Amino acid sequence: MSDYVTQETFDKMREELHRMKSVDRPASSRAIGEAREKGDLKENAEYDAAKEAQGMLEAKIKQLEGVISNAKIVDPGTLDTSKVTILTKVTITNLATKKTIVYQIVGEKEADLKLGKISASSPIGKGLLGKVVGEVAEVQAPNGIVKFRIEHITI
Repeated sequence: MSDYVTQETFDKMREELHRMKSVDRPASSRAIGEAREKGDLKENAEYDAAKEAQGMLEAKIKQLEGVISNAKIVDPGTLDTSKVTILTKVTITNLATKKTIVYQIVGEKEADLKLGKISASSPIGKGLLGKVVGEVAEVQAPNGIVKFRIEHITI
């Protein structure tokens, strides 16, 4: 599955991957080498821990390579604000509580609720996608269906 990201997030992911390959991977190999020098590998907990850490690092590298290869870069300048799409900011009102909130719809890699960024694949994100101003989105939540009215859509 592809994940939609901004150019900034894509660049950060590439930098992180480069760091893991050029800094973390050699450090992991050195740690294994140092642990190996300390004697019998069958009873060497430091060696086992270093090997496990290397395995976890390699798994993270492989996962990030997959995310990067499937990433779709979205240019905010080309967004259609007539409806809720990826990277748009949407002002919604919870019809039950009358509370208004602003969310930016983003890909999973960029989601951060504290910053008001929700994933397009989250229940609320899915419910809002494609809606226009004035439309009501019905979102299945753990405590039942929640209705949100779309108040405003911007970039």
